[in-house]
Amino acid sequence: MAKILDRLLLFLYSLCIGILSVIAILLLSGAIPDSYEALDRPEAYIAAIAVAVILFLLSIRFFYISLRRDRASLPSVDQRTEYGDIQISMETIENLSLKAAGKVKGIRDLKSRIRVSQAGLEIMIRAVVDGEHSLPMLTTEVQRQVHEFVQETTGIPVADVSVYIANLTQSPSFKSRVE
Repeated sequence: MAKILDRLLLFLYSLCIGILSVIAILLLSGAIPDSYEALDRPEAYIAAIAVAVILFLLSIRFFYISLRRDRASLPSVDQRTEYGDIQISMETIENLSLKAAGKVKGIRDLKSRIRVSQAGLEIMIRAVVDGEHSLPMLTTEVQRQVHEFVQETTGIPVADVSVYIANLTQSPSFKSRVE
């Protein structure tokens, strides 16, 4: 709710500053005469001061928002235990899944992506294989290793482990010369 309110305030603030800038440009360029009788009344001065105070307060608010550290910018998985809260960063979970998948023989060039769903973690592994092992056996082993290791290490349920085989590594072939 606060983000929506801040966005609305930022929109109104930008609109007011834009209108005031156009008026200032027109006044300074002479397109609007500077002897305008409506500004001679005390109500106009009070309204101008009120608008200036509101714009100043909005400026302070947006300055504070720009400087504060937003906790939502660091994605993490939050858990509550009997002793307090635990936050595990998504980067940590990615590294744990890469560590587990890297233990499977025949897997190379791993990349990992994590999503959080209602059922638990959804882990996507992208890998390059050596081509010397059965692909169904390799992928099943990667899924099993990653699922068990991440779930045991973090205590967070793993809903799904997807494995994408991107390519095969090309082993250099040497031709023997016969002379």
